[in-house]
Amino acid sequence: MGDINKEQNALFSVIYKIATDLVHAGHVSEWDFKSYVLGTMFYRYISENITAYINAGEHAAGNKDFDYAKLSDAEAETAREGLIQEKGFFILPSELFCNVRANATNNDNLNETIERVFRHIEESAKGSDSENCFSGLFDDFDVNSKSIGETVAKRNKVLVALLDGVERMPLYSQETINADLFGDAYEYLMGMYAANAGKKGGQYFTPADVSELLTRLGTIGKKDINKAYDPACGSGSLLLKAAKILGKDHVRQGFFGQEIDLTTYNLCRINMFLHNVEFDKFSIVREDTLISPQHWDDEPFDLIVSNPPFSVPWEGDKNPVLINDPRFAPAGVLAPASKGDMAFIMHSLSWLSSDGAAAIVCFPGIMYRGGAEQKIRAYLIDNNYVDAVIQLPSNLFLNVTISVDIMVLRKNKKDNRVLFVDASNEFVKVTKNNRLSEENIVRVVDAVANHSEEQYFSRLVSYEEVAQNDYNLSVSTYVEAEDTREKVDIAKLNAEIKEIVAREQVLRDEIDKIIADIEGGQEA
Repeated sequence: MGDINKEQNALFSVIYKIATDLVHAGHVSEWDFKSYVLGTMFYRYISENITAYINAGEHAAGNKDFDYAKLSDAEAETAREGLIQEKGFFILPSELFCNVRANATNNDNLNETIERVFRHIEESAKGSDSENCFSGLFDDFDVNSKSIGETVAKRNKVLVALLDGVERMPLYSQETINADLFGDAYEYLMGMYAANAGKKGGQYFTPADVSELLTRLGTIGKKDINKAYDPACGSGSLLLKAAKILGKDHVRQGFFGQEIDLTTYNLCRINMFLHNVEFDKFSIVREDTLISPQHWDDEPFDLIVSNPPFSVPWEGDKNPVLINDPRFAPAGVLAPASKGDMAFIMHSLSWLSSDGAAAIVCFPGIMYRGGAEQKIRAYLIDNNYVDAVIQLPSNLFLNVTISVDIMVLRKNKKDNRVLFVDASNEFVKVTKNNRLSEENIVRVVDAVANHSEEQYFSRLVSYEEVAQNDYNLSVSTYVEAEDTREKVDIAKLNAEIKEIVAREQVLRDEIDKIIADIEGGQEA
């Protein structure tokens, strides 16, 4: 374990230096440059992944000196069809990362070469089962963008620096293959870029500790699940936590997600590959989840984890057809057009399996506001779908200082009580942000798993009490906050005051005596 951590720390310090130097080389903001760095990492990964796969087969067959990277393109073509079926894509030897990098410095048309290679990789999957995983994957990698150089020569200089920098990252080698390091590096860089990007970076990234908590809450009592789903999947970190916590083989039918933003959608698919999730084990689709959900044929899901955008506008009651949507119809009312939060909750509930769990990050306002949101909360409580509501510490998320909530939904609850957990003090301070430690996460998960009650921390509340409170689901309504102010003992305080007054009188008498003695001496 120590060696792994040492290897990981060494990796992070190196890639931080390389990534920072590359930004300076490109004279572009880190956030705008992320697609170039991460896209190049992906290109290197799939090049080495397919090379290692082919070489392993040849070496096992007795051809010990075989190296796919040294094969001619003509010889390699004979394996194209079989490799596309097995790996989902194909790369010619001349177009592998190592060979393009080796010739990059002397290639005056490097931008055209890279553009062609990326197009060929995407086209290799066309018409196959993996087409949706590769289509448009390099759209954000614009080799002709003036943002990385005013002239072709300047742009090529940046591209050479990119290839060299990513090649230097200690990620993967034939001697010590560690594909996990690609995934670790990707997550590290995404977090670094998002943290430095200000407000626009927050939507792309759920902090690793929050991802861990959500996924553990959603997998309580389970060793394996059918599928994991995130209706607002961002860069995919929540989905991949299920692979880490349960093990990839224990998510039997794979990972499903939907994302509306093009850049994030591409980054999510790259993230899947970099975590060694095969093309036939994930389906990430770009569309508006609330209006055009794309996984009707794949639901229901045993695990739904999500950090949907807060207060996002949607068509809502402006679209009269939506009330007939089977996801929203049961509540009899639509989430407000100005705030789609409750629509994401109803969507997730609809697609949740009878034995599954959904853990969703929520804006606190949806727990107590009136109108349509109150009616949806009433539907959730009356039908006994809310298992727990957890108040998190403030300042956990990038550029979100408020304390947010997690709602845990289940369809197979054993009683009609709701567990409310005040975890607002469960954090450790790390630089300017708060973080959840392993102990913090375990305490919250154990409370939910056991439905345990603890003064000032967790409380099981009956259906009747929640209904009497107008279906208010704010944790502070049910869990008393501990008064951490110093308690004052009035009787003891009065006794101390009395003693101070008495001592004060003694001092006054002594002072009067001294003054009298002085005055008497002066008269003499």
